[in-house]
Amino acid sequence: MSRDRVLTDAQWVLLERLLPSSKGKQSRPLRDHRQVIEDIVFRLRTGCPWRNLPERFGSWHTVWKRHARFSKDDTWDQVMVALLTRADQAEYVDWQLSIDCTISRVHQHGLNMTRMLAAVLPSHTGRPLERQEITC
Repeated sequence: MSRDRVLTDAQWVLLERLLPSSKGKQSRPLRDHRQVIEDIVFRLRTGCPWRNLPERFGSWHTVWKRHARFSKDDTWDQVMVALLTRADQAEYVDWQLSIDCTISRVHQHGLNMTRMLAAVLPSHTGRPLERQEITC
C-alpha cells in the first residue's frame, strides 16, 4: 500500500464492477471512481473531517457529495452485500456470534411509572399500579 493508493489493484477490480456507471447519462462525466473511493477510505481510516482531506485527493466537496449520493441510493449497501456474499462463498467469513448479556440499569429517578402515567393519563388516581399480563 502506497501513500497515494489506499486500495490494491485486486481490491479495486472487485469494487469497480459494483459501482454505478455514468455512461448514457446526459451530464458531466463523474470524476474517476477509484480516486474518490480511495479518498473516502482514507477519510474513514484517519477520521479527519471532510474539509481536511489532503489536497492530493482533489476537492473534498466532490468526495463528500459522492459518498452522500452512494449512501442515499443504497450503493454502499449493495456493495457490502455483494462483497459479503463473495467472502461467504469463499469461506472467509466466520459467522459465529458473541452476545453480551450486560444489564443496563436505569437511574432511580430515571423512570417513575406513577409520575409518567400522571403526565400521560390525567385521570390517574395515584394508586399503585397493577401488573397486567398479556395473554395471546
